[in-house]
Amino acid sequence: MLVAGIIAAIVVAAILYWLLIATEGTYLGPRIVTLLYDWTAPRYDRIKELRFVHEMQRLGIPLAEALAGVASPRVLDVATGTGRLPQALLYQVDLDAHVVGIDRSGPMLAQARPVADEYDGRAAFIQGDAESLPFRDATFDAVTCLEALEFMSRPGAVIDELLRVLKPGGVMLVSNRVGADAWLFPGRLCGRGRLERYLERAGATNIDTERWQVHYDLIWALKPDD
Repeated sequence: MLVAGIIAAIVVAAILYWLLIATEGTYLGPRIVTLLYDWTAPRYDRIKELRFVHEMQRLGIPLAEALAGVASPRVLDVATGTGRLPQALLYQVDLDAHVVGIDRSGPMLAQARPVADEYDGRAAFIQGDAESLPFRDATFDAVTCLEALEFMSRPGAVIDELLRVLKPGGVMLVSNRVGADAWLFPGRLCGRGRLERYLERAGATNIDTERWQVHYDLIWALKPDD
């Protein structure tokens, strides 16, 4: 009986670890995911060990280059968190971009809002749901969603929304969970090739994958120009 109890306790602990830590509450629903991010918002950047120079090199500069031919581009960053993408993009002095960041977590947005003050209102942050974006079709010249799709209940629906609000010819930049722990996210578009295939079926073109981090690839794509 003692051995059986110990085994049962280990199994329960493993399940709780998977539900709350490894997958950050994603299989418990969006409210739990949001609550976990609410709790960690003040120390999120420290937990992630974010380095601005890396954000610039791999995100801000390449995205600015992709938008170089667009006058005053409008950019949407879904699951913006603490505003890392808006800050990395707006730091590019030759790009007159305006960025909207959207996130479910109010405390995360509170951490991001100083970016709007720093860049004279060229960034705006709103609370909202990635599966139902509050924007008209073909509103943005670029859309991004980083380190977030695997934590969303319906990542395919999020991709569909990103494409809907993206202008024809616009740029999409998303990340894909591909590390050794990708198998912990059943039913999501994790692992190399799955997200790319979904993007292709959804109508995206010029799909290009590049290595980014231990856990993530970056995927670039375009919306066909009608």
